Amino acid sequence: MLIALTVLLASCGSKDPEDLAGLKAKQAELKTQLSDIAAKINKLEGDSGKKFVLIEAAPLVPEIFKTYINVQGRVDAEESVSLASEIPGTITKINVKAGDEVTKGQILAETDARAIQQTIADLQTNTELVNQLYEKQKALWDQKIGTEVQFLQAKTQKESMDKKMNTLQEQLRMSKIISPIDGTVDAVDIKLGQLTAPGMPAIRVINFNNLKIKADLAESYASKVHKGDEVIIKFPDSNDTLTSKISYSARAISAMFRTFGVEIILDNKKEFHPNQIVILNINDYRSAKPVLSVPLSFVQKDLNGQSYIMISENDKATRRNITMGKQYNGKVEILDGISATDNVITSGYEGLNEGDLVKIKK
Repeated sequence: MLIALTVLLASCGSKDPEDLAGLKAKQAELKTQLSDIAAKINKLEGDSGKKFVLIEAAPLVPEIFKTYINVQGRVDAEESVSLASEIPGTITKINVKAGDEVTKGQILAETDARAIQQTIADLQTNTELVNQLYEKQKALWDQKIGTEVQFLQAKTQKESMDKKMNTLQEQLRMSKIISPIDGTVDAVDIKLGQLTAPGMPAIRVINFNNLKIKADLAESYASKVHKGDEVIIKFPDSNDTLTSKISYSARAISAMFRTFGVEIILDNKKEFHPNQIVILNINDYRSAKPVLSVPLSFVQKDLNGQSYIMISENDKATRRNITMGKQYNGKVEILDGISATDNVITSGYEGLNEGDLVKIKK
């Protein structure tokens, strides 16, 4: 505005003294107005012309400070069996499909057992005859009729026949694939007419109602992790999180890997998958009472290594020496040095010195 007036005055020259005087009066008036505006700005800023630093500050809220051990684990089925035929043979019957619920003792599949069944049928006839001869010989021997040798021969034949029958019955049982647990059929790896043999995977059954998480921790954590400790379980694949407690912490350290195992029991309210990867945050420290904590970036150190933070007090920056405790996830526990009523400077603390004028941003 002053520049415009100066240009205007210069353009007028001295052609009209009355106009020149009026313009000068106008210039003086504008200068006064500018001075008033500057004074109002200074008054609104409240610094009376002195320099200050705009900051952000807020009191701290006491809370329980926790630290966690981060480790990878996996979902494990306590009851998970991969079944196979106990004898070589051809698959003749498959009674289940993947997803079926089965019970302990249920026959899931069968192999060709016609030869065994025929042998049992033939043996059954001889068994009946041998049993009848034994019963008659025993009745005579009880009456002291006949010789002891005749009785022992009949008894031996009966016992031998019973053993043969039991052996064949066991072979017949082995021709069937039977579930040893209650659970769900997770996979059927056989087909009708397929040749199978012991050791060849046939059917997998899993009890999804009895799942747990297992993880191995380094030996250095053995004194920090115990049964009953809180643990946050994160499932990266499903983006799911739940909180539980450690149900078992091994006391023995692996001589080869220098680790020990922990287990967490899972409920069956959600769908989990055996061998699924999980991230465990195991709570290894918890403050006895609510304490103050700040982001570690707020903490500064002087040349002597003393830790401190800056607070706002009476519109001035004030240094407070602090004693730090545990650190976790970018935050640090404050054991001593500040109180909950202090306005901790959270922004603009870089380069502040004791006594610098500060103003909190609205």
